[in-house]
Amino acid sequence: MRIVVPAGGIGGARFLRGLKAALANGSPDTDEQITVNNITVIGNTGDDITLFGLRICPDLDTVMYTLGGGIDEERGWGRVDETFTVKEELAAYGMKPTWFGLGDRDTATHIVRAQMIAAGFPLSAVTEALCDRWQPGVRLLPMTDDQVETHVVVDDGQGRRAIHFQEWWIRHRAALPAEQIISVGADAAEPAPGVLAAIAEADAVILPPSNPVVSVGSILNVPGIREAMVAKTVVGVSPIIGGAPVRGMADACLTAIGVETGAGAVAEHLGSDLLDGWLVDEADAGTEVEGIEVRSRPLYMSDPASTEAIARAAVDLAVELAGRGPEGEATRG
Repeated sequence: MRIVVPAGGIGGARFLRGLKAALANGSPDTDEQITVNNITVIGNTGDDITLFGLRICPDLDTVMYTLGGGIDEERGWGRVDETFTVKEELAAYGMKPTWFGLGDRDTATHIVRAQMIAAGFPLSAVTEALCDRWQPGVRLLPMTDDQVETHVVVDDGQGRRAIHFQEWWIRHRAALPAEQIISVGADAAEPAPGVLAAIAEADAVILPPSNPVVSVGSILNVPGIREAMVAKTVVGVSPIIGGAPVRGMADACLTAIGVETGAGAVAEHLGSDLLDGWLVDEADAGTEVEGIEVRSRPLYMSDPASTEAIARAAVDLAVELAGRGPEGEATRG
């Protein structure tokens, strides 16, 4: 199968590792042979931010490091065996912001990216060059080469203002009530080269348990991407279990856009025009969403085996739904 995965954050990256294993275990070919040609990841770039003259792409790097064996497994982000001397030295000079944990090893990646962008290379070409080192075993594409940033409108007592998503998420831990979440630049952005072609050629699109508002949602905000996916068989994995996010603060993001923190509510938000199938946890068994096939199974990615099983269930549901229709013809894609 050729699978497209719009992904962002730790949950998306870990799900992809399980998906790689699921596809590799179903084939006599090697892990790299079966996955690098069959999985295209559309990475969220709405979290990207420029700090200290460096363009930082947290979600692209988290996917690259996780699949390439360089991630800090305990934190789920940043490099393993990371040190923070540069961060400490910048603080000693009084450089701000001090709330962003820029690691020494990670800084090397950002320097390479900044130099290539300054030389005129688009983000998609830069990402490909960085992946040459890490060999993630998937094709990793940014959602767009254009600059798109997620900003959050808050009122912190100093007045109503917009701050970068990273400041709201990391510095304030999403504790400031968000009045609005905006994808700045998304309306004028174009999908990165290869994105629409990968979707058109895909047998299925799998939405991992990433933040539905600022990860998957940011990708779908780029004109043309959602429209292309609607024509395919799309199966999603709920990031909400028992009314709470599995990881992170997705509930704060959902509240900001007026969506209930529930597995069914997230599916309804994504829409039956997009979703064909939706996997929910056993805690949410009985969830029904009109126009969407809902199945329940354990969804906690507690170890590699459970993560692989979740990914395999998503693929199996996509295969099943793609085969439905008159005389076995696919209903989409």
